[in-house]
Amino acid sequence: MPPIKVAVLDDYQGISEPKFRALDPAKYDVSFFKDTLRPYNHPDTPQDVKDQLVARLEPFTVISTMRERTPFPASLIARLPNLQFLLTTGTRNLALDLDALQSRAIPVAGAVDRAHAGSVGSVSTTEHCVALILAAARNVAQDDAAVKAGAWQTVPAVNLRGKVFGTVGLGRLGAAVARVMSVAFGMRVVAWSENLTQERADERAREVGLAVEDMDGEGGKTFKVVGKEELFRTADVVSVHLVLSERSRGGIAAGDLGVMKPTAIFVNTSRGPLVVERDLLEVLEKGRIRAAALDVFELEPLPLDSPWRTTRWGQDGRSRVLLTPHMGYVEEATLGAWYDQQVENLQRWERGEELVQRLC
Repeated sequence: MPPIKVAVLDDYQGISEPKFRALDPAKYDVSFFKDTLRPYNHPDTPQDVKDQLVARLEPFTVISTMRERTPFPASLIARLPNLQFLLTTGTRNLALDLDALQSRAIPVAGAVDRAHAGSVGSVSTTEHCVALILAAARNVAQDDAAVKAGAWQTVPAVNLRGKVFGTVGLGRLGAAVARVMSVAFGMRVVAWSENLTQERADERAREVGLAVEDMDGEGGKTFKVVGKEELFRTADVVSVHLVLSERSRGGIAAGDLGVMKPTAIFVNTSRGPLVVERDLLEVLEKGRIRAAALDVFELEPLPLDSPWRTTRWGQDGRSRVLLTPHMGYVEEATLGAWYDQQVENLQRWERGEELVQRLC
């Protein structure tokens, strides 16, 4: 029998290669594609790029994908007649149309980091978010560039102690970041999401090891629930921690951003489409807030002609902007563990055995 044709997509750091290359080449013919093409279902993706993606993927029986980097909508799945098995990372991938895959009887298997359970959601992204907040407040990237270019101090930094941290969403990540900003920096936390109640916010405080009562001794709540407008109007740091859904898509727009303090910092380590990108760009280009720190974008990877890709941020009245390439969950140990499990599942599938972390 000819070897099974396997495609490994979107592994920017090449962590998967030694793992998949260790497979028996008589059984598996593995190809690697590090460059992510534009999403098939994005409205701005031209037809020739869609066709290019189909031509790349069509020959393969098995595809390994990194979660939410290459979407697999029904329209793409319908054009992949050879696909028989899909591997993904994590235990949830909203970029996969599981109904369409199931209708084709194509099994999908996820992957977890057994050695660091939960770290992707609650530790890695939390650390990255806090790092972005501190870097934006202390002008780390701007000052680093200035010193390397032969300059010295640029603009003053701002302190966070006693200021207001606003979390848009108080799930696992929002509560984890809020805890750090409260305990480590003495920030007062306000929170909003569409169905968030004060009772649930109190439960979150207890879950992350905090007392329900406010840590500044004023007798308020540790995580105080406020209205959306009040959060954006009063917070010195606004950090987004919502799950992307059709209801939350574009939920942060000009009306929210327009009431922020001119000294405020906006942070998004969740998902780019939660924010109306053109509205955020307008606010920043007009310098209406101090800074933004972003790890996620409407379209990823950022196109080379993206307006985000400029060194003019912080100049001529523009806000300062700190960008990272969706690094919140990208840690070598976790990615390595994910690919180990993908290889294991590939071999299980080839032998007709039960899959680990099967999604459909």
